[in-house]
Amino acid sequence: MADKKTPDKPKGKGRADTGLKVRVKTARGRTASSTRWLQRQLNDPYVVKARKEGWRSRAAFKLIEIDEKHKLLKRGQRVVDLGAAPGGWCQVAARITGSTPTNPLVVGIDFLEMDAVTGVTFLQKDFLDEDAPAALMAALGGHNPDVVLSDMASPTTGHHKTDYLRTAYLCEVAAAFAVDVLNPGGSFVAKVFRGGTENDLLALLKQNFAQVFHIKPPSSRQESVEMYVVAKGFKGRRAAPEADGDETG
Repeated sequence: MADKKTPDKPKGKGRADTGLKVRVKTARGRTASSTRWLQRQLNDPYVVKARKEGWRSRAAFKLIEIDEKHKLLKRGQRVVDLGAAPGGWCQVAARITGSTPTNPLVVGIDFLEMDAVTGVTFLQKDFLDEDAPAALMAALGGHNPDVVLSDMASPTTGHHKTDYLRTAYLCEVAAAFAVDVLNPGGSFVAKVFRGGTENDLLALLKQNFAQVFHIKPPSSRQESVEMYVVAKGFKGRRAAPEADGDETG
């Protein structure tokens, strides 16, 4: 009989205070933009908090905060994490669902390398590959997931419209996968860029889920254009209509 004890949910509230402001000197070979990025990282309270609490990245707090608000993840659920590296979302999902090496409930996929996360099956593979959905389902042992997460984003070019469209496409592909594989009542979370979700994608989500929201979690940097679309209460796949048989006299 499964252990029904609910694991402690990670908390997203409460910023870590470094107490000091770290200044980074410009080094030979380092651009000014790289210096600003490094200084921002060193002084980011979420980066400091992630390091102290053992999360792979500050992005873990985005999922924690989304889950605190929308109650998506539960013990015993199966979860797919698209664009999983470096593994922060996998860590959060594994902890809340109670995923273990002997009963793995979380599967992550990314074309980047990722160090192993306890209780997580990882596929180093591009999700856009034709055989990726089948590989994910095989990794789940043929079981349908209850939650599909996607923190995928195309590498930014600096051109807002281009970046927006590329990331919107990844979200569309992720949403189509979720609609194909989710269990009834399941949830979908994906990164989008400010400007909201494309009309076609929003229509798809509203058609297939009971509730659809946009959220910018507190840990998402205010200057960032990222936000997330959350779809809850998957209505289930509609059975394909049967073809009419030939009628013979």
